[in-house]
Amino acid sequence: MTSTTAAPTLDLTLDAVALTAALVDIESVSLREQPIADAVEAALRTLPHLDVVRRGNTVVARTDLGRGERVVIAGHLDTVPVNDNLPSRLEGELLHGLGSCDMKGGDAVILRLAATVAEPVRDVTYVLYDAEEIQAEHNGLRLLAQSDPELLAADFAILMEPSNGGVEAGCQGTLRVEVRTTGERAHSARSWRGDNAIHKAGEILRRLEAYTPRRPVIDGLEYHEGLNAVFVSGGVAGNVIPDECVVTVNHRFAPDRSEDEALAFVREFFAGYDIRLTDTSPGALPGLDRPAAQAFVAAVGGEVNPKFGWTDVARFSALGIPAVNFGPGDPMLAHKQEEHVPIAQILRCEDQLRTWLTTPGVGGGAA
Repeated sequence: MTSTTAAPTLDLTLDAVALTAALVDIESVSLREQPIADAVEAALRTLPHLDVVRRGNTVVARTDLGRGERVVIAGHLDTVPVNDNLPSRLEGELLHGLGSCDMKGGDAVILRLAATVAEPVRDVTYVLYDAEEIQAEHNGLRLLAQSDPELLAADFAILMEPSNGGVEAGCQGTLRVEVRTTGERAHSARSWRGDNAIHKAGEILRRLEAYTPRRPVIDGLEYHEGLNAVFVSGGVAGNVIPDECVVTVNHRFAPDRSEDEALAFVREFFAGYDIRLTDTSPGALPGLDRPAAQAFVAAVGGEVNPKFGWTDVARFSALGIPAVNFGPGDPMLAHKQEEHVPIAQILRCEDQLRTWLTTPGVGGGAA
C-alpha cells in the first residue's frame, strides 16, 4: 500500500507563538519552500479583505482601502539546512527549532496581522518570500522586484529579520575582493632561485592591521565600517616556493557610500596590488527623515540602532522605499543548532505593530 502524507496547513486563528511552532514544523530549507508557500497561500486566500498574488514560492497579500499611505511588511519563508533541530519544542519562555529566530517568529506575526487587522489605518502589503538564505539569483524578493515592482510600491517597509524586537535601520553594504601577489616557483631547498608570493602578502596583512574604520553618522545613527581578510590561499607543495597568493578581503561599508565608491576606496587602499572584485551588494540608507519611518519608530518606542550586517532592506532601498529591520529573536542565534526565540518578543512585536496599524494618528496613518 502506498502511503501519502497530507499537505501541511496553517490555522490563522492560533496565537502567534503557536503559529510560529506550526511554521517551524513545516520544513522549508531553501529551494524546498513549496509546501510552506502552499500553506501560507491557502490560509491567506480565506481572508476576504486581502488580495493575494503568488509568484513562484513568494506570496503577496494586500489591503486596498484607499488609505493615504502604504507599507510593506515582509519576511522570508526559507531556512538553512536542518541540523537535528526539528520539530519545534517549547521550553519555558523559549520556542526552539530551525527557523524559529530566523525568521518564522516574524512570519507568524505577519500572518496574524494579515488575518486579524481587516481595516488598518494605512494600506498594508504583506510579503512572504523564498530563497533568502542562498545565492541572490534565487531570492524571491529580488525576483518579485523585477517581475512585479508595483506589488512592492510603498512609502515604508519593515523586514522582520530578527533584531531582538528593536528597530535596526538601513544596513551596510558589503563587497569582497581578491588581492593577489605573484612570484616565481623554485625548489624550497634553493629558495633564493624563486620569489615567494606568500611572503609578499605580508604587506597586505600589515595594511589591514593598521586600518582605521570610518564611522559616519547618518540620520543620527553611527555606522561602523570594516575591512578584513577572510581567506588566504596559496602554495603548491611542501617543497615548492609558491608563485601566487590570494588574500580575500571583505569590506563592510556604510550606506552613505555607493558600491562604486566603496570599491574605489578598496582599490586605493591596496594601491600597487592586483585587485579583483568577486561580490558586491549595496547598503541601504536608514531613511529616518521620512514621515512614515519617523511614525513607525515613535509607535514602537523611539529607539533605533544601525544595522551593520547586510539584509534585504537594501532591495527596498533600491526601489526608493526606506526600510528597517524589526523582528523577534536574537540575530546571533540565526543558523545555530540551538536557535530559539523568546515568546515574549513574538507577542510584543505583534502588539506594537497591531497598535501602529490600527490606531488613527499613531504613525500618521489616515483613517
